[in-house]
Amino acid sequence: MRELLASFSCLEAVGLTDRLARTAAAVAGTGYAGFVRVDPLRQEAVPVHVHAPPGDPLRLRRWLAESGVLKELAASSATVRLARDASVGEPGFLAAPVPAAVWDQTFVWVAGRAFCDGDEHLLGRFATAAGRALEAANGLEAAVRLLRGVRAFRPASP
Repeated sequence: MRELLASFSCLEAVGLTDRLARTAAAVAGTGYAGFVRVDPLRQEAVPVHVHAPPGDPLRLRRWLAESGVLKELAASSATVRLARDASVGEPGFLAAPVPAAVWDQTFVWVAGRAFCDGDEHLLGRFATAAGRALEAANGLEAAVRLLRGVRAFRPASP
């Protein structure tokens, strides 16, 4: 039981989210990536993780809050691509829905350059893999809780 608990407990959802965001940035060839959770009923979107280079040179965190992109994600269930226009502060943005049955709608996004159809396809495939990884992590967390309950109620050893 102890070995199962140890092996199932080694994956932390927060650490996984960070690694997935860093990998999305690397896959897209940008310094920026993250996850946004959407509540479609309230039409609200909230960044749940942002990966940015030190100092956030494009001021992307501020752009996420002020640009209206979160409202656009809240109203969408499909991929969102916004063109890069540095003259008006548009960094270039691409977000793909993460297919997952265990939580509200989530998008993985990348930003910081112009994106094309190929980038959209690649991020969509990455979003599917990320959704499976996050669901697996959620399943492992649930298994740990169940195993702890089993261990707590097992009969005493003679």
